[in-house]
Amino acid sequence: MGFALAEASAALETGDVPIGAVVLDPSGAVVASGRNQREALGDPTAHAEVMALRSAASDRGEWRLEGCTLVVTLEPCTMCGGAAVLARVARVVYGAADAKAGAVGSLWDVVRDRRLNHRPEVVAGIRDAESAELLKAFFQSQRDPEG
Repeated sequence: MGFALAEASAALETGDVPIGAVVLDPSGAVVASGRNQREALGDPTAHAEVMALRSAASDRGEWRLEGCTLVVTLEPCTMCGGAAVLARVARVVYGAADAKAGAVGSLWDVVRDRRLNHRPEVVAGIRDAESAELLKAFFQSQRDPEG
């Protein structure tokens, strides 16, 4: 989660919401990382998870990321949860829950929907306070740029 938090902090440099993600291979080594880049790229799909999954697939030379773990600082949305399912990751690990848009248990539970052909394991709440604090500080600065 430390690597994902570093990616989240780096997203601040481009004015993006500080969310970071990493993909770990089955041995736990970092294969790829990503951060929110919607503002930087002008791309509504440039979420941290999507960026990390794309990079991991490119690095591995295949879209199936079987045995891999997606680690992200904020609970994935429906798009990112769906991308994790489609990439066949073994598990999704996240920090802060997202009551407004979370699709890994909070608002929806896309990744564990029995109608889908793949359901990754979910581990929630890892370093959630640090993840939430980054987001809280970012949104506070958006409301009050002076302080």
